[in-house]
Amino acid sequence: MKKLIVFIGICIAGTSMGQQYKSFPMWDYTLPVEQRVNDLVNRLTLEEKVGQMLNAAPAITRLGIPAYDWWNETLHGVARTPYHVTSYPQAIAMAATWDTASLYMMADYSATEGRAIHNRAIAEGKDNERYMGLTYWTPNINIFRDPRWGRGQETYGEDPYLTAKLGAAFVRGLQGNDPRYLKAAACAKHFAVHSGPESSRHSDNFNPSLHDLWDTYLPAFHELVVNAHVAGVMCAYNAVNGQPCCGNDLLMTSILRRQWKFTGYVTSDCWAIDDFFKYHKTHKDATAAAADALIHSTDIECGTSVYYSLINAVKTGLLSEAQLDTSLKRLFTIRFRLGMFDPVSQVKYAQTPASVLESPEHDDHALKMARESIVLLKNSDGVLPLSKKIRKIAVIGPNADNKIAVLGNYNGTPSRVVTLVEGIRQKLGPDATLIYEKAINYTNDTLLSYRDLTPMLSFKGSPGVQAEYFANEQLEGAPLQTLIEKDIDHYWTEGQTPAPNLKTIHYSARYTTFLKAAATETMNFEIDGDDGYRLFINDSLVIDAWTKNRWGARPFALPVQKDSSYKLVVEFYQNEGNASIRVKVGDRVKTDFAALAARLKDVDAIIFAGGISPQLEGEEMPVKVPGFEGGDRTTIMLPSVQTKLLKALQQTGKPVIFVMMTGSAIAIPEEQAKIPAIINAWYGGQRAGSAIADVLFGDYNPSGRLPVTFYASDNDLPPFTDYAMHNRTYRYFRGKPLYPFGYGLSYTHFTYSRLKMAESARKGTPVNVSVALTNTGEFDGDEVVQLYVSYPAEANAPVRSLKGFQRISLKRGESKEVSFTLTPEDLSLIDEKGNSYQPGGKAVISIGGGQPGKENAGAENVLSQTMMVR
Repeated sequence: MKKLIVFIGICIAGTSMGQQYKSFPMWDYTLPVEQRVNDLVNRLTLEEKVGQMLNAAPAITRLGIPAYDWWNETLHGVARTPYHVTSYPQAIAMAATWDTASLYMMADYSATEGRAIHNRAIAEGKDNERYMGLTYWTPNINIFRDPRWGRGQETYGEDPYLTAKLGAAFVRGLQGNDPRYLKAAACAKHFAVHSGPESSRHSDNFNPSLHDLWDTYLPAFHELVVNAHVAGVMCAYNAVNGQPCCGNDLLMTSILRRQWKFTGYVTSDCWAIDDFFKYHKTHKDATAAAADALIHSTDIECGTSVYYSLINAVKTGLLSEAQLDTSLKRLFTIRFRLGMFDPVSQVKYAQTPASVLESPEHDDHALKMARESIVLLKNSDGVLPLSKKIRKIAVIGPNADNKIAVLGNYNGTPSRVVTLVEGIRQKLGPDATLIYEKAINYTNDTLLSYRDLTPMLSFKGSPGVQAEYFANEQLEGAPLQTLIEKDIDHYWTEGQTPAPNLKTIHYSARYTTFLKAAATETMNFEIDGDDGYRLFINDSLVIDAWTKNRWGARPFALPVQKDSSYKLVVEFYQNEGNASIRVKVGDRVKTDFAALAARLKDVDAIIFAGGISPQLEGEEMPVKVPGFEGGDRTTIMLPSVQTKLLKALQQTGKPVIFVMMTGSAIAIPEEQAKIPAIINAWYGGQRAGSAIADVLFGDYNPSGRLPVTFYASDNDLPPFTDYAMHNRTYRYFRGKPLYPFGYGLSYTHFTYSRLKMAESARKGTPVNVSVALTNTGEFDGDEVVQLYVSYPAEANAPVRSLKGFQRISLKRGESKEVSFTLTPEDLSLIDEKGNSYQPGGKAVISIGGGQPGKENAGAENVLSQTMMVR
């Protein structure tokens, strides 16, 4: 296989070794990259240059330059590829580990799998397709300032310091440590001041104060650009101070390029340049938008074709061709650093075999991170851990056996996903009885009781459905593939394809079958699809959701006569993103909570797996149900139907454990008051069920800590569209949270003692802090030691700010000294003009298992000392 890959790698350049361009300096791998890039760019025509500034850059065959699509994702494992990959916990869950070493390793493993996919794609001639490249538009380091934002699950939480440290670890792991080649290219997004709402993101304009900009929204970007040397930056959809981010004087020119001296590439968010003239109305047309984005050093347009207007911009004098060259040199520098123009024998990463995909060590690490991410929120009277001698257990709820929920969004597809039901079944073994019932949906108590359609379906005398797949969105021409399938019930994530040789986007399908009724009745059908679909019965159009009103399932009733046959034809098309088309038949049944409780009267314990799901929260989604709209949340309260069910389950008198899955903070004041044990399991990745079972039954001592504040109610939140940080996040919130940032319980107990630090310090000098940590409980476990700094006398300063953390493993009875060094930057604040300064006077240093304060876990062991700064 290696010889084949080497051969293909050589032949990327052209069809024969004797072609003239092989002698050009651009192809001489012994020369400096800068010289090679300059040679390449100088050989391009204007039209060729512009083509290379689109995310799907075409091939330039006369120079041997292969086509390349810059668009790829690896938020928590390689995403949207057609191959099976390892799926780690969602980003917010990885943030809950507070483990930079684990995050570094996860990124390193993801880059390894990404290299294997890219190499395989080269061998299969698919390396120019989306989601096959090595430029990953990850990580998302926006600040999760408001729990209603559906994409907050993609971030590392609400704190700039934690986000910066985790993001930097990810970048270093993904990009590798080779002095010459990048293992993969990371991209910090979305620059900047971007965190919802999703419904208005294309037209929003925010005017943050200079204090908030430099104190909250920019520190993580600074860390990744200046210190971690991230390869790319993605500019955001929204405008800041009246200018779209991708054409923003302050963000792009003054800060990113001049102050931070960023030399990497910038891509627009997808279709963000269109927004200049379509939604922001700041530019008159595509040419003006494209020119301004380029002037502000946006090197790639991800989207449709606005950057084609750069040809006209140069010809009409809006731009010089030399300005294009600056961007092109940045872009090709990245491709050269990825080894794309060098022999495979020279690039160790290009030799990564396909066997690394889903390797055992990657699966083990997915389990490790899932375990570390789980936060124990409540454990009254030692309900947890449960005994493994339990003989009968009930696992109830919409997340109990939901594989979509544990995978989060921007995910890849592993070959095996362990749900909570599976994890508990494996833990207890065949001798225990496990009762599983979904019981409710996330927001209502009416379930569809489905019937199996397959015995009634046939096509030309054979069981099933004829499926015709077309390589376009319009069902045009001859189908690329014609298959016989058992039913019409499909869901494909981005990067998956429904048929051999069909691309992963921009396709359509027609399904034809004949239904033979088993009885005379009215059959209640439901059809749902994405992106557009329509249904014909006996050649008459019954439902048309092809272009309008496409979102949501459509019910329809079909009166049928026994043994009569009915022709069903379903057509659908896929544009971008996930794809699905489903036709089901059944009856809606309202759950009887009292009857359910009665069925569970003799179990030993009840696990309720609830919360929410990436099916409800995420990027610009077509969802509109109580509590959720457009991908965002309209309330942070747990859906009331879940509270109602939990009350019914408590009436059994059996121990009830609430396993909450979510990508954002959920307000659960009633549950906190009444449910004896609560864990937050986030979206835990492919081994989520195993990890949760390990925690529930004591094979792993929970050690996750919250990377966001869990507020008590919606009343604690300022308006969603208000980007001022006043009363937001633990740094500025003056109320009482339900669970504070940094919170998390353990099955053991940690004691802090012997805080050592100077009583005074001079400005501009580092400060050393140490503390003794002892595991005084009965279990081995991990503690996350957290260090906070506050300046009580400084107006408008944060209540406190995280400035150090370490995850420490201790056997029971074991002690360790934990040390930190606070830099002058750590001890500084931001003034109203956005400038950094170090205050004089009293600074309070707190170190322990959470924030100081009686409401915090382990707060009796948080030690604080005042230091005078002169």
